[in-house]
Order: sequence, then C-alpha cells, then structure tokens
Amino acid sequence: MGASGKMASFRLPPLPTIGEIIKLYNLRAQKQLSQNFLLDLRLTDKIVRQAGNVRNGFVCEVGPGPGGLTRSILNAGAAQLLVVEKDTRFLPGLQLLAEAAPEKVKIVHGDILTYKMERAFPKQLAKEWDDGPPDVHIIGNLPFSVSTPLIIRWLENIANRDGPFVYGRTQLTLTFQKEVAERLTASTGSRQRSRLSIMAQYLCNVRSCFTIPGRAFVPKPEVDVGVVHFTPLIQPQINQPFKMVEKVVRNVFQFRRKYCRRGIEMLFPEARRSQLAEQMLLTADVDPTLRPTELSISHFRNLAEAYSRLCEADAGLFSYEFRDELRQKKKQRRPGCTIEEEAERYRL
Repeated sequence: MGASGKMASFRLPPLPTIGEIIKLYNLRAQKQLSQNFLLDLRLTDKIVRQAGNVRNGFVCEVGPGPGGLTRSILNAGAAQLLVVEKDTRFLPGLQLLAEAAPEKVKIVHGDILTYKMERAFPKQLAKEWDDGPPDVHIIGNLPFSVSTPLIIRWLENIANRDGPFVYGRTQLTLTFQKEVAERLTASTGSRQRSRLSIMAQYLCNVRSCFTIPGRAFVPKPEVDVGVVHFTPLIQPQINQPFKMVEKVVRNVFQFRRKYCRRGIEMLFPEARRSQLAEQMLLTADVDPTLRPTELSISHFRNLAEAYSRLCEADAGLFSYEFRDELRQKKKQRRPGCTIEEEAERYRL
C-alpha cells in the first residue's frame, strides 16, 4: 500500500446494493458474534464524516461485514483502505469492492485483536507525537462483543505509543452500544461515570458524535448505538504506566456505590490495609468519602502517583490482588458465601 499524491475525486462504479450483496451471498448476522448490519449509506457516510478529512488518507476499517461503511470510506476519497475481517462469509462481497476500486483496497482475513497494525501502512506516514494527527484513520462499526476489549487494547497502545499509534496520534471513529458510548464520554459526577470514562479520557479527547437508532440495523439490536471519536492527547493527563493507572481505577470502581476508600483499601493486603489506604489518600489529598463517580481525572492522577510511591517502597505490592487472598481463605468461607459476600465480611 504505497503512499500517493493528490488524487482526483473518486466514486465507486455501479454495484449491487448492500441488501443485494446480503441476498447474493446468503449472509446472515450471527447473534453469537453480536453482528448487526448497517444498510443505510446516509448513516455510514455520516460516520465517515465524523472521522474528519479522510480524502487522500489511509484508513483501516475494523469488521467491514457486507461493506456498507467500506463504500462510504471509498466514496469519501481515501487513498488506501485496509479492511480487517474475521468472518470468511464476507470476503467475496468485499472482493467485489476491491475489484471496483483497483489498488485502493487491501483485504486482511484475520482478527483485529491480534493483527499487527504497526505494519499496515507506509512508515513515511508517521508523524512526531507532538505534531498533528497523521493521515491515518481507524473506523469501524464494531460488534458489541469486541468493542470494549478492543478499545482497552488500543488505549494501552496509545499509552505505549505502539500498535496503530507508531504513526503518531492516530484518530479512531468507532461505534459502541449506546450505554458503553455514554460511559466513554461521561463527565465527573455523571451516573454513567465508570472505569472506561477515566481510562479513555486521561489518554484521549473523547467526543460523542451521534446516536444511531437500533431500528437502522439488520437485525435490529435491543439497544441504540453511539458513534464516538477519539483523538490521543499530546500529553496524557496521568503520567504513570497504563497498568498502574488501570489497577487503581479498576479497584476504585468495583465498589462504585461505596465511598472511594473501600475500593482503595482493596489495593492492599489485609494486614496493612487500613494503614496503607489512609496513607495513600492523605498523600493524594483525596476525600475518602467521595464516591467513585465523583472523582475527577485530577483525583485519579494523585491516587495513581501516591500508589506508585507505595509500590516503589514495597516491590511486591503491585502484584497483590485481593481476590487471590480471598481464594486462600476459601476453606474458612461459610457454605454458599460468594467472593463478594466474603469481601464484605473481611471489609475488603
């Protein structure tokens, strides 16, 4: 996929409609893969517009399926389009598009969770991190089953500046179940504020674009779908390793209705739990009676820094997981008592 200079306006030649492609190849959305087809090209065009200017750009589309969004990306003037599709049933229809747009489309039959995107595009497209985003875009109408693990994977790539982000601050425009989209963009104090909110927003400018009603998809999902745009920040709002931040945020939010102190205590072994939790909160200058949803990015930055100092002082602390300690007490657990109930019993 070589780089190209300015190119003339491009439109796909007449092709079967997406509905006709589905009938032609007898394509059925598989419920176990949470597949839902978006057939309305006005909506797929709208998704592509939210990605910014893709004309003459290099685009990776995740899970193209029957190719509706693929057509919109090509019609928007992308110079090169890489599509990564796991389901072999969609490959013949995608090959039709590739033949209609010679030398523009590369089809990869594979899993986006394992695909090495750092090798996908020409190295000369890369920009310095402090510069503007490169002319590389990731766009996808994601199956619900893969959307959350995939965005977490990409957020870690952003933190490490690897994967799709070896080219610089590559932008992403993705669909999510509406509830997940709301979590990704939720502000401090919002009912939807969650682990995803913090992990996405400390690394990216996260923008909610628009909502697609479920009835626009075939088959119709039980929920609506939100389109979200991500632009990696030049400087993350928390300057700690991704796994350090993720562990602090995960522990805080596992008791989202409790005071934040409860989740912070779970970072530490029972014998020193109260002492270390209090020390961490004092160092971070965080009110222990705040709820997790009330904590700002600044609060989490202070907490991550305080936890990092404690881990530097005790080399084994970061590897501690409270559930491992609970499993060791399994023999003393009351019959029928769950791990969550046991956590309450030991005030974890």
